[in-house]
Amino acid sequence: MTPRKYLVLASIMVLGACGDVSLSRGMKSVGSVSLHQWTHLFAAIANPWVLCGIVLLVGFMATYLTALSWADLTFVLPATSFGYILLAGLSKVFLHENVTPKRWLGIMLITVGVGFVATGPSLTPDHVPESKSKTTVAGGGR
Repeated sequence: MTPRKYLVLASIMVLGACGDVSLSRGMKSVGSVSLHQWTHLFAAIANPWVLCGIVLLVGFMATYLTALSWADLTFVLPATSFGYILLAGLSKVFLHENVTPKRWLGIMLITVGVGFVATGPSLTPDHVPESKSKTTVAGGGR
């Protein structure tokens, strides 16, 4: 893997965790929203924390799509599992959530468990993206 690919994976973890924490902080300040009052969700977007969370999660989605363009889903998702630890730490510091030792242990076990899955190759060896196979067939047709 190249340093650029490591940067993409790190960006997925940071943008996802920071986006989720921002959304949570914003929605806690907005208050309870129900499906019966769904129009309040539009008002919630005006909250700076919610808006920041949306922007961060759009960045998360862009980097996630980038990673999926060069690696298998079964590699990308486990490779970014450290984001769970980051999310818990940010929630404790910025949202003042009570992260008990039992919860930390669970987060660590999940992270280590999915980390085992990420030790294989990032792309299935015989995987040929559909767009490349069409170009090859069209360009070198019979």
